Amino acid sequence: MGFYYRRSINIGPFRINVGSGGVGYSVGGRGFRVGQSGSGRRYTTFSLPGTGIGYRSGCALFFVSLLGGVALAARELMVALA
Repeated sequence: MGFYYRRSINIGPFRINVGSGGVGYSVGGRGFRVGQSGSGRRYTTFSLPGTGIGYRSGCALFFVSLLGGVALAARELMVALA
């Protein structure tokens, strides 16, 4: 495991990240965030707040599909309970 340096500044839903690779930015809230790293890579982060469990990927399509599936399952559950 290597050493790293990162400093972030929060301005509402926006975050500016300063690290050894450069200056990056991200936008989002608890549980979902999209951004660009200091080296120029775009990423999407999905996490379960308060658990320490999360997933970071370069593809936002995965998360859109996941959220759509969760919404569909919740709707079906609500219909079944009604």
